[in-house]
Amino acid sequence: MMQRCLSLARQALGKTAPNPLVGSVVVKDGRIVGEGFHPGAGQPHAEVFALRQAGEQARGATIYVSLEPCNHYGRTPPCSEAVVKAGVARAIVGMVDPNPKVAGGGIARLREAGIEVIVGVEEEACRQLNEAFIHRILHHRPFGILKYAMTLDGKIATTTGHSAWVTGEDARKAVHQLRSACDAVIVGGNTVRSDNPQLTSHRTDIPNPLRVVMSRTLDLPENARLWQTEEAPTLVCTEAGVKPEFQQRLRDLGVETIELESVTPAGVMELLYDRGSLSVLWECGGTLAARAIADRSVQKVIAFIAPKIVGGKIAPSPVSDLGLETMPEALNLEHARWYAVGKDIAIEGYLSE
Repeated sequence: MMQRCLSLARQALGKTAPNPLVGSVVVKDGRIVGEGFHPGAGQPHAEVFALRQAGEQARGATIYVSLEPCNHYGRTPPCSEAVVKAGVARAIVGMVDPNPKVAGGGIARLREAGIEVIVGVEEEACRQLNEAFIHRILHHRPFGILKYAMTLDGKIATTTGHSAWVTGEDARKAVHQLRSACDAVIVGGNTVRSDNPQLTSHRTDIPNPLRVVMSRTLDLPENARLWQTEEAPTLVCTEAGVKPEFQQRLRDLGVETIELESVTPAGVMELLYDRGSLSVLWECGGTLAARAIADRSVQKVIAFIAPKIVGGKIAPSPVSDLGLETMPEALNLEHARWYAVGKDIAIEGYLSE
């Protein structure tokens, strides 16, 4: 039943920021009588939808929820009170909410009302689903994911800069799905100039992220596909006073421009945090990737590796100079795992905090 909660929660991937992904199921006499998920900020939480569907059958039933019910007034009333009012007999909670406004308070309220509460069912899966929410709460920054595709010999393009395509169609579809689960995707000026990317999910039934371009000089093409904002919004971050005429042309096209005191990964992540972002995808070149890692703006790395060799002494690699001189200084990925994606291999893991 908790796995069903997680499946329901995933239906809102990319739509709930700054709120977590949550699913809930109400079970009576061994069968599901109500279920729901949180569709987005400002809308009812998962438990409310599940209890509404269950109606009177919720009385004496068991409610499963992937995240502790809230016990405070925000944009919506406390879910713990809705659970108490519904008269359920037992609550199965996937994980405690890391938000200090909740942090055990919802569970305590249910127990005070005489409801049996069991906590920690499929906890690791629940935590992984909401790793971005947890990071945002604990560190006051969005969760950064560095994604890149490279050949077996570690190249993201040939010596001429040609990079279409490093990986196969299955891997590209996986990236489109990854984008849809993130609130923003970041590139630098070099990527805009060399690749002219679209940076969308390439589907109409799943969301597109905010597309962010970091450029100190605004040495950018006039007709980039990122300036087409009908499908997805674009934000350009630059420094004060840089090319005001070009900035105005971008604004006339519907592109938002912001002047920052310093265009750094940390500064842009702070801006995106203030806008409520949970997950931010870095799809940049090696120079910006190295800066983002050094700035602690990357927590997770997903590398797609193609069984190809292109060679080339000056062919670019996914991460430029980090200032490391010996192998023991190398950054190790924790909890790393690998899996096949079509003809390619994906490796993902976490950088230590």
